Amino acid sequence: MQDRLPPLTALRAFEAAARHMSFSRAADELHVTPAALSFQIKSLEEHLGAPVFRRLNRAVALTEAGRALAPGLSEGFQSLNSAWRTAQRLTNETTLMVTAGPAFTAKWLAPRFYEFARAHPEIDLRFSATLRNLDFGRDEVDVAIRFGLEKHEPGLWSLPLDTEWVMPVMTPELAEQYPTLESLGTAPLIHDESIAFLSPRADWDAWARMMGLSFDTSHGARFTGADHAVDAALAHAGVVLGRRALVVKDLYEGRLVAPFKHAIELQARFRFVCRKGAEDRPQIAAFRQWVLDEISKTASVTEALELTHIEDIPA
Repeated sequence: MQDRLPPLTALRAFEAAARHMSFSRAADELHVTPAALSFQIKSLEEHLGAPVFRRLNRAVALTEAGRALAPGLSEGFQSLNSAWRTAQRLTNETTLMVTAGPAFTAKWLAPRFYEFARAHPEIDLRFSATLRNLDFGRDEVDVAIRFGLEKHEPGLWSLPLDTEWVMPVMTPELAEQYPTLESLGTAPLIHDESIAFLSPRADWDAWARMMGLSFDTSHGARFTGADHAVDAALAHAGVVLGRRALVVKDLYEGRLVAPFKHAIELQARFRFVCRKGAEDRPQIAAFRQWVLDEISKTASVTEALELTHIEDIPA
């Protein structure tokens, strides 16, 4: 038995065969003949000084040594593949993978995507809409747009985006039916429960307290997806306590209106996140600047509001 590692080709052949429990399927995966694969495994066994497979009539089974070797090799090759893909992405200046929540993707990224594609035809922008925090290495993500409280994440570069707020928004037609604060008490309310995890809560009850109103806020449709709540408001179903990032474009372009210019400023906000050191890669820098430019286009909506921080609202 030798102390030094056997050739990588032999280790790779064994890992594939152990994963498939088949020499022929492993050979197909590695694009070699079964005879060549069998030769590599024989070489590994000679290097180890012990068999790693028991050759049965029409199958193979791992020996005790093979069972000890297989998990570590599988994990090692997964790490090697991940590192290789990461290195490839760092040299690729034409593809950009962005992950964001479904609501932000639907209401902020998707409606503006054409503008980015027109300004940067050299960049192939791809989206992954999920609430799960994807891993920048394992999941091959370049940029994440994440919502929440500011926090330090080792190894990551983070840029807070615009101030986030919520306030009542509705269609112009519905605003004609409920033009005053008093009439709002009889309006159909839409509840966005996607930010119910925030404390203090920024909900209809908090907004009513901020305004000194005493109407019942418990009725109305409830949505766990913020984009669905906004879609319901756009369909004239009621008045939603809309979040800035998800309603600002509709407000700016007149599909929704905000008759009452009082908004709750949230502690949480969206952040632009990438690997530390990758923030100046050409496609990431171009995408970041585009996001900031798009935010500035609708800045007048926020400038017209009176903001009250959530912590300043009496309980």
